[in-house]
Amino acid sequence: MKRVYVDEKWCLGCHLCEYNCAFANSGLKDMTYLKNKAIYPRIHIEGEGQVSFAVSCRHCVDPICVKSCIASALSKSADGVIKVDQNRCVGCLTCVLVCPYGALMPNEKGVMQKCELCLENACGQPACVSGCPNKAIVYEERGDVL
Repeated sequence: MKRVYVDEKWCLGCHLCEYNCAFANSGLKDMTYLKNKAIYPRIHIEGEGQVSFAVSCRHCVDPICVKSCIASALSKSADGVIKVDQNRCVGCLTCVLVCPYGALMPNEKGVMQKCELCLENACGQPACVSGCPNKAIVYEERGDVL
């Protein structure tokens, strides 16, 4: 399965991946509407100074977040992508507590959201990948299994 991978030695900490992600999942036609507004990306930058890196869902083979969701809002699709049914989420934050990667976060309504590889918004590849100016984020298949 193709996944998003980040090479922290190339990450500039510019946060452009966050803006591209928020825009791709916003349904807006123009990115300028995000200017001076709070954004809710499904990927986020951690670290400062010498080391920074993007954190997003790893789409684990055996996802503990799916097992721990009390509302059954998280599920694993046939293609291996972990998805959130935002209509079912009760905002209990259990998935946030159990995720070893820190990949889940609430949106502006307090409902969980996470990277779903931009499969629903027809980008062809995740928006964070196409928006990274330094090519620190890639979307590829590797041999490792999470």
